[in-house]
Amino acid sequence: MNPLPSDDRPQPRSLTDLFVSFTLLALQGFGGVLAIVQHEMVERKRWMTKEEFVEEWAVAQIMPGPNVVNLSLMIGGRYFGLPGALAALAGMLTVPLIVVLLLALAYARYANHPGVAGALHGMSAVAAGLIASTGLKLLGVLKKNPLGVPMCIALGTACFAAIALLRWPLVYPLLGLGGVACVLTYRKLKP
Repeated sequence: MNPLPSDDRPQPRSLTDLFVSFTLLALQGFGGVLAIVQHEMVERKRWMTKEEFVEEWAVAQIMPGPNVVNLSLMIGGRYFGLPGALAALAGMLTVPLIVVLLLALAYARYANHPGVAGALHGMSAVAAGLIASTGLKLLGVLKKNPLGVPMCIALGTACFAAIALLRWPLVYPLLGLGGVACVLTYRKLKP
């Protein structure tokens, strides 16, 4: 994990600021959290650089559990240690849990309505678009990657093909392509 950011960069003011920030983040992120998290943490609040975001998001993805929850723990811990991690986690889970329970009650009542099914299909398309746009925004970070842009694109394409086209479980591309990427990066960085 990266060291603490310098004092001249914005950072959360308090545990309450962390809690409220992650609550608002969680309430915006139904189905397309990556785009929202990147926008809030990097562009709006500037608590992280694009490079820090990509690095920490990569770690959050390989840890067990929801990616954004893992990221909230890392960011909260970075600024305030264990209390910060717990405040960010509580922000991610408390109010959204209540909202999801209320939505589950409403869905149980109206699940058979054709408008509900249509709305859910539309939301999935929007979520896919948000994820794709965030990937394109972060593409510039690959210029600084030791493997270079062509190799990163080749690995990303292979991962997409394995998961989306071949329908392999995530664990196989993660271990296989992730292992290849780690070995290649190690060889490039080795003095």
